[in-house]
This record gives sequence, C-alpha cells and structure tokens, in this order.
Amino acid sequence: METLVHSSVLARFGYAVSDPTRASILLALRDAPAYPSDLAELLGVSRQSLSNHLSCLRGCGLVVSVPEGRRARYELADPKLGHALTDLLGVVAVAAPECCSASGEEGCCG
Repeated sequence: METLVHSSVLARFGYAVSDPTRASILLALRDAPAYPSDLAELLGVSRQSLSNHLSCLRGCGLVVSVPEGRRARYELADPKLGHALTDLLGVVAVAAPECCSASGEEGCCG
C-alpha cells in the first residue's frame, strides 16, 4: 500500500513539473519567494496564465500563498523541495536528452 501512495505522490509531482512554465515557477521560487506579477514578468507569461499555473502548483501541494496585506507572496511549500529540485537537476542533467523528449518521438520511455 505504501508503494501506491508513494507512486501517486511522484506522479503528482511529475505532472506539476511536466509543464515548462510550472517547472520555471518552481525554479524561480527555489531562489526566493515572489509575487505573481513579478513571476509573470520574469517568465514572460500573462498574469492569467501564471495564476492558472500557480493554482495547479498549490493543488499539488508544492507552493503556498502567503498573504501580505492586499497582496499574496508565493513560496515553496517546504524548503526541502528547493534542495530536491537542485538534486533532481543534477541527476537529470546527466541523462541522455533524447531518452524522454517532449517531442513525442519514441525513446527509452516510449
């Protein structure tokens, strides 16, 4: 049963980072908390698009909204997530890029 729970957690994380914008949000928040308007500008996306992505990341339990007066600041839900992202980048960077490409071509994962 524990394996099913863990696989569900990893699948949820995989879904969250499968979108380049959501992955970029997580990497930006790894560096420092940020306001949505600043994130939208940094990533070059509309505020509406960013809001949708933040909603997904909140739903996955990866980010939290911290109220600050009339604004809300976003940060990673757990500081360990920032370390995990750094570690994951170190591992994935050595994988063959053609293996699991987003291009839809069949590779080792297809």
